[in-house]
Amino acid sequence: MMNADGSGQRQVGSRYAAGPSWSPDGKWVAFASLSCTGGPGVYRIAATGAGAKPEVLFPRDCRGEELPEEEAPAGDAEASLSERLRYDDAVAWSPDGTRIAFRGGDCESTYDACLSIGTVGDGAEKTVAAYGGGGLQNSGFAVVPSWRADSAKLSWTAYQEGETAAENEPVHLVEYDVASGRKRTVGTALDRELSYVDANRAVVTGQNAGGSWVTVLCLTTGKRTPFRSGSQPSVQPVTR
Repeated sequence: MMNADGSGQRQVGSRYAAGPSWSPDGKWVAFASLSCTGGPGVYRIAATGAGAKPEVLFPRDCRGEELPEEEAPAGDAEASLSERLRYDDAVAWSPDGTRIAFRGGDCESTYDACLSIGTVGDGAEKTVAAYGGGGLQNSGFAVVPSWRADSAKLSWTAYQEGETAAENEPVHLVEYDVASGRKRTVGTALDRELSYVDANRAVVTGQNAGGSWVTVLCLTTGKRTPFRSGSQPSVQPVTR
């Protein structure tokens, strides 16, 4: 952890952690790490500083189990965009504080890859995207979840290889309605890492001038406005 200007850096926990996400009340940090099942799990740790002990959130059956030992995975900087994204372990705590979206979960016992929404209180999980296994004749991934401020919509970065070339879908963005379960593709091919500005706008990592650009995307009309060279945008609401 550190202050916004980079000062005051301090280590919160000693366990390998990926994709951290603040709880809305600022008391906890959720992160991805190896679970007792051998797949991705979600933990939380108190934001108070050194000495805090991580607590298992998902999978629920790992609550109370000993934390498994692990080593940080080795990344491949030369891999393709889809391969680099495939194992992105970003987690997203919902703004209402009740749920966390994350790669993996109990659904990994059925599918080759999946994305889940877990309820913090009771540990219940809901699969919202799945690839391979369970009767699905495809492969792919759903990663980098992001909640809208009202917790009514969730987006993620997806990729699919289908049974035929016509079913292939390059890296793209999916928006999911939490209440109805309806999904829709937003943006264009190779868009990724959406962060909501409000109900009608988002910032995404898109392609422009031969590279990655932070781009403002209108979610109703599809209009795109390149903002600046870069990637992995994040939005901080402005208060007046």
